[in-house]
Amino acid sequence: MAKGFNRAKWGLALLAAALCLGAANGGVPAAQPELRVTDVRLGKHPDMTRIVFDVTGRLDYRIFLLADPYRVVVDMPELAWDAPPPRQDHRVGVIEGYRTGLFTPGTWRVVLDVAAPVRIKQAQVIPPREGHSYRLVVDLAPATREAFLAEVKRMAAAAPAPLAVAPLVRPEPRPGKKVVVLDPGHGGVDPGAQGRSGVYEKVITLAMARELKRQLEATGRYHVVLTRKRDIFIGLRQRITLARAANADLFISLHADSIEDPRVRGLSVYTLSETASDKEAAALAASENKSDVIAGVDLTNASPEVTNILIDLAQRETMNLSANFAEFAVNDLSHKAKLLSRTHRFAGFAVLKAPDVPSVLVELGYLSNAHEERQLRSSAYRARLAAALVESVDRYFTWKDALSKS
Repeated sequence: MAKGFNRAKWGLALLAAALCLGAANGGVPAAQPELRVTDVRLGKHPDMTRIVFDVTGRLDYRIFLLADPYRVVVDMPELAWDAPPPRQDHRVGVIEGYRTGLFTPGTWRVVLDVAAPVRIKQAQVIPPREGHSYRLVVDLAPATREAFLAEVKRMAAAAPAPLAVAPLVRPEPRPGKKVVVLDPGHGGVDPGAQGRSGVYEKVITLAMARELKRQLEATGRYHVVLTRKRDIFIGLRQRITLARAANADLFISLHADSIEDPRVRGLSVYTLSETASDKEAAALAASENKSDVIAGVDLTNASPEVTNILIDLAQRETMNLSANFAEFAVNDLSHKAKLLSRTHRFAGFAVLKAPDVPSVLVELGYLSNAHEERQLRSSAYRARLAAALVESVDRYFTWKDALSKS
């Protein structure tokens, strides 16, 4: 690490960049925990596409547009989603699909992917009548790209001030304990891959992180921090910020993939490289790095200097330490799970770019493979994987401590 590098200062800068969100129609109100969405209906009309949310009570909301790709974002107070789970390929009219989930504490987000530029023809809450409950009705009509971009700009100018950034609280020193940050991939409005049974990646990764945390802390040697403890969205840069704010000695990001070929199965471990080890690694990194876009984050005003700093400061020492942990993990996991060939792979995953925290990304397997999905849904199987990773963490720190004394 460069002399005088201030981790807390850059942590605050990164968190601020991650939380600068574009929006319109004012701020989202305080959470209304009793509020429920009971159904969602999409309809194609001659001059528009309509989406209707049935809600148990009156709600405030904000709606805004994002470009490249074209998206319509609807923010509501934090609520319960009792409607059927959305299908990301639910094509009706201009709507290609949608996803929903907790975006930040107090804010429930719906992201609509639209096939072409649109304008918000109407958005209103209709009070109960004719046997219906409250309904939020959004009508989308075709528009030119120029008109769409102009509306994006207008909404951004009218947006409320960026969300306040809470001071980062540094953990109390724990003599003799290493800090391991576990990063359950995806969450909230960003569900990740979907398995053959319908289970989402975000559910598997959180369950795995909780089990690994339990086993690591049971040794008495580690203080473990989770980047998320529940089903909520965490931005890619914010995950890095959280790890650095915790003074992490090691960062492990947990994921599970899904591909078209249902026969493919096997676990793999990734470390950072701007040059991917193969086409599959490059494609996976490109997909994972779109997490913020999937969640409807406006990145147009994100500081490019932040990304440049992360890349420029990715020191060779940190990358070498990451690679050594990956080799330990591959060896230990080989006794508990089926591995992909060339198990240790390299790619430019955004969450691995902390300059001074050894970091790996573990792809636990393929949810598109029926057998492996059943395994990952099994608590006993996750416990076996966690036990192997605990061995890897132990071996890594034993090796690293011996290296520092030599």
